Amino acid sequence: MRNWRDERDSAALYAALAAAERNPRLSRVFGKLAAAEREHAEFWEQQLRQSGIAVPEFRSSARTRLMATLARRFGAGFVIPSITARELADRDRYLAQDDAHAAGLTAAERGHAAVMRAVGAYGDLPEGSADATATGARAFANNLRAAVLGANDGLASNFCLIMGVAGGGASASTILLTGIAGLVAGACSMALGEWLSVTNAREMARSQIDRAVPPAGETPPEDRSQLALFYEAKGMSEDDARRIAQRILARDPDAVERHARETLGVDASTLGDNPASAAAHSFTLFAAGAIVPVIPFFFLSVSRAIACSIAASLFALFAIGATTSFFTGRSAIYSGLRQITIGALAAAVTFIAGRMIGAVIT
Repeated sequence: MRNWRDERDSAALYAALAAAERNPRLSRVFGKLAAAEREHAEFWEQQLRQSGIAVPEFRSSARTRLMATLARRFGAGFVIPSITARELADRDRYLAQDDAHAAGLTAAERGHAAVMRAVGAYGDLPEGSADATATGARAFANNLRAAVLGANDGLASNFCLIMGVAGGGASASTILLTGIAGLVAGACSMALGEWLSVTNAREMARSQIDRAVPPAGETPPEDRSQLALFYEAKGMSEDDARRIAQRILARDPDAVERHARETLGVDASTLGDNPASAAAHSFTLFAAGAIVPVIPFFFLSVSRAIACSIAASLFALFAIGATTSFFTGRSAIYSGLRQITIGALAAAVTFIAGRMIGAVIT
């Protein structure tokens, strides 16, 4: 029954993607995936009926409805990571089911995941027809993942820091000072690291592109011919290959980005990243997570503030874990409880360490 529901959910989601996708070729791909998932659901429906079990009326899950809504709002690229993870989870589950494996469902789910990875990597399957909306949605999804991870880093690190100091028997004012100092120090460190990362990535990409694509006036005729030949080898006509080579040598931004990606593996879009903006975002996200365990110490006594800090931090950890389930394909409850367990264990270790060290130095 679970297999049947999952396959029907997958079929409904792919059908929603096909309806929402503006690129006709991608829409056809999603439509074919929906048809394949319906066939899988029919297999499990037959298994149920052969076992004398009535097949209930299908109603798509809340998760499927949410993902379909997000796909319509932000584009298919936004939900591709979650769908890929879900297909791989289905493959792994079917590996342990002899009837599913014999029916070829394991290989089919693996193939679906491969298709979605291809769509996620290139935005489109045919040459030269990348969809800008999907690209923007994938960037939005990546930014959301980075936001979740940044907030989680701030929350987890400052929660553990505060529990360690509280374990040592510090006063409320000392704990508050430590929490604020940990917030500012961690956020500055994250911001500096992000600024350096973006700056180095831009400089490296620019250096590689400059070496690979010299100005047209400095390019020997034979190198220009080789550049055109490269695109002929990829299936372009001679005229089209010559035109794209001329655009690359003329430093057309789109052509240079494409050439850098295909020949060097360089994402030329990183040249447009702003180090200062990246640093500011990193600072803000870390601070947003780190402030959660600190807030109770502004208003409450030590014992009450510690209890409230623990409660608020565990709730925030659950929310972050549930959010990560969108990208991993795991259930929200499982991901949230896992996040709570890991965060609570880390805080308990630092609390015990603070208690032991506090007993020695006081």
